[in-house]
Amino acid sequence: MPGIKAVSDTTIARQFWIQSIGHGEILSADLPPKRDDEVRVRALYSGISRGTESLVFNGEVPPSQYESMRAPFQEGAFPVPVKYGYTSVGRVEEGPEALRGRTVFCLYPHQDVYCVPANAVTPIPDSVPAERGVLSANMQTAINAVWDAGPSVGDRIVVIGAGVVGLLIAWLCRQIPGARVSVVDVEPARESIAKALGIRFLTEPPAGADADLVVHASGNPAGLVSALSVAGMEATIVDVSWYGSATVSLPLGEAFHSRRLTVKSSQVSRVPPGRTPRWSHQRRAQLAVQLLADDALDLLITGESPFDELPDVMARLSREPAGVLCHRIRYATRSVAP
Repeated sequence: MPGIKAVSDTTIARQFWIQSIGHGEILSADLPPKRDDEVRVRALYSGISRGTESLVFNGEVPPSQYESMRAPFQEGAFPVPVKYGYTSVGRVEEGPEALRGRTVFCLYPHQDVYCVPANAVTPIPDSVPAERGVLSANMQTAINAVWDAGPSVGDRIVVIGAGVVGLLIAWLCRQIPGARVSVVDVEPARESIAKALGIRFLTEPPAGADADLVVHASGNPAGLVSALSVAGMEATIVDVSWYGSATVSLPLGEAFHSRRLTVKSSQVSRVPPGRTPRWSHQRRAQLAVQLLADDALDLLITGESPFDELPDVMARLSREPAGVLCHRIRYATRSVAP
């Protein structure tokens, strides 16, 4: 774990660490010299993946998942102290000429400057503002969920949970010809965002939906129960929520068996088996940043704070999540010559 030092030059990295359960601090550490195969990135923005990061912040990662829940460039170990996060957008200061000066996305924790292998960053197209690039990780999760769900032309699709991932899944699905997509959330304030994205919004599961496909993305076990209630005969319910150490109870009596329902998990760390011969994580990341070109997606970012306030912001968001979608962190940066 790094010790606190005075920040005086670019060889010092400022990092957000969860020091104890429910308590974070910004610490400073020497940045190791960049290796030949690496790029040095100065962060512009990072995003808080509120559902997962709140579970990590509150120490709710079950011991059985310590290894599988490690972020790509995590330091420390669960439960604490740990440097966690995976939604960083920055500008390449040093590295191959093709990347130098480029705005890139990286699955990196909240930190102001860092070195990573060059193949760990994804250039963000000019059509996507850096500010919106913090949605890249969420978009990858949504892409994976749609691949796992396999929606088709004309399907009746219900998404339970209008968080960032749920709205992105619904936004992708509503572009399928003939698909009728609804998103359900108990928070009425999200209706205007859903409508701006061209998605029907409901505060309660639709009665008699007889849905061909249901995706659960609320993070609340009650949402998964609702997902079962709207699924049609032999329909599939895809669960993209992660509950940490919580136990989920489902009514698998009632009509679950007579309707021959399927409950299927989706998790972003693995590309679905049917796509692995052709799709790498890197190719999926490139698709995700390209899909962020729609200006309407800015509505999914509901707040922004400077990096210095991140400890207090994370504590607040972990306690009072209502109304928050993606919260963006802004870094003080120096100009970088391309």
